[in-house]
Amino acid sequence: MVQYQDIVQWRRTFHQYPELSENEYETTQRLKHILEEHNVHVLDLPLKTGLVAEVGQGDTFVALRTDIDALPIDEQVTHDFTSQNEGVMHACGHDIHMATILATTMKLKAHEDELNGRVRILFQPAEELGYGASYITETNVLDGVKAVLGFHNYPSMKVGEYAIKPGVLTSAVDRFEFKIKGKGAHAAKPEQGNDPVIVLGQLITSIQSIVSRNLSAFDDAVLTIGEVSSGSTWNVIADQAYMQGTVRTFDEEVRTKIKHRLNTIADGLAQTFDVDIDVSYDYLPGAVVNDDELTDRAVNVAKAVGYDVTMLDEPLTIGEDFSGYSKHYPSVFALIGSQSDYDLHHPKYDADERIFELAPDYFVTLIHQLLDD
Repeated sequence: MVQYQDIVQWRRTFHQYPELSENEYETTQRLKHILEEHNVHVLDLPLKTGLVAEVGQGDTFVALRTDIDALPIDEQVTHDFTSQNEGVMHACGHDIHMATILATTMKLKAHEDELNGRVRILFQPAEELGYGASYITETNVLDGVKAVLGFHNYPSMKVGEYAIKPGVLTSAVDRFEFKIKGKGAHAAKPEQGNDPVIVLGQLITSIQSIVSRNLSAFDDAVLTIGEVSSGSTWNVIADQAYMQGTVRTFDEEVRTKIKHRLNTIADGLAQTFDVDIDVSYDYLPGAVVNDDELTDRAVNVAKAVGYDVTMLDEPLTIGEDFSGYSKHYPSVFALIGSQSDYDLHHPKYDADERIFELAPDYFVTLIHQLLDD
């Protein structure tokens, strides 16, 4: 039977050797080795990185997902297991997730004959890119699944705290880019050029009106500009300018409207100032949507295993690739406290390993309930 210290050691090994999205080769091999060492069947699927394992028997099955990739961040926490891969860190806690789901898998495997169905465990790559879930779903390994379960550690919550919300839990995350092509000139002779900086300024102001003037007061959205650039010196009118940012929404209609308005504004400014504006709009993770009935079940189980449960009033503006499952299958996704002084994606993020005391039991209990129906 897996012991608490085994879970901690798994986590620390993953933390010490993090790998970026779509390059999780060693991580995949470590996972496979641990699973096979405990006689857990690994499915033969056409995945470059990541894998799917299975325990149980029968036609009915549920799925349990963890992400496995890390971030391009230099760790600023000193431990015996500090990242050995320069410039790469498990700053989002996917090492915590992997260890939790491995522990859950081993607990299920230990009493496999008591399962009234199967459990497919998804060790998913490329969550940080926003489309790793599609690598799993495209294999059709989830066809007919009864429910997909997942979680994210949440450092602003204490160990022993649990938060969830029925319906929309997280926002859709999109990225936009504007590439403005004007005509360069001497700074003293602006009439000889088409200044892209003037257009950039108009663009910054204009797109900020989308949320305040094109959406209803009852529509929630965030539009943030993250980068602007143009030129390289003080006395030259540049020939190009650049801007990129993000859009966060909770409704597909609002998401579509914002994309349309960004393009319309760009077209208008291009005509007005006689420049070319190339607009790119990338759909990244959609909104995570929790099934109402599954959420009720999850809450009852969380309370039963000892969590202090909070029902969230509003969705979060963070993105989560678990949306790739909740879009297609009945799903439930929770936040579980990991108690760190620094938040996710911070170089000093340092999760509390006591999260392992309850999290595996929560998933084992919930899975048994779902399969027993």
